[in-house]
Amino acid sequence: MIVLGIDPGTAVTGYGVVEQLDDRGLRLLECGVIRTSPRTPLPLRLREIFEGVSDLMRRHSPEAVAVEGAFFGKNARSAMVLGHARGAVLLAASLQDRNVAEYPPAEVKSAIVGTGRATKHQIGYMTMKLLRLREAPRPEDAADGVAVALCHCFRGGLRRSLATPLPSGLDRGAGS
Repeated sequence: MIVLGIDPGTAVTGYGVVEQLDDRGLRLLECGVIRTSPRTPLPLRLREIFEGVSDLMRRHSPEAVAVEGAFFGKNARSAMVLGHARGAVLLAASLQDRNVAEYPPAEVKSAIVGTGRATKHQIGYMTMKLLRLREAPRPEDAADGVAVALCHCFRGGLRRSLATPLPSGLDRGAGS
């Protein structure tokens, strides 16, 4: 099973593509970030995120897209802007009929490090160890995306809480 993990953000969206092998563990296929310029208008930044995630899905054909949920301890404006980035990711996944799962930040940290209060450094270190890499994924946002994908693998891919592919024959254009 191939899982695309996403840590959404309007400035930096981290991602990790992990393959869960039958009996040989896990393998990192790709990780990185989608960067947008703060000087670019928000609608264009969201388009860049949408197109970047769409491209990743076309290249890797993941069976699932795991997305880190919003952290509500930040101010309202930050949460709203993060929601826009998450929306671009969710739309890209939905248009390619991918299974989508959402994991709260504390659950991702707990699955990877063992505590929901883990630091970014700890997340990077543990992703390196779990995937037997020579160094932690860089930048830290990429390690966060990898951690989201690993969390989905460790949780058995059972949390399809946001969306599932439409049944075949269902017309997207039909009114609700």
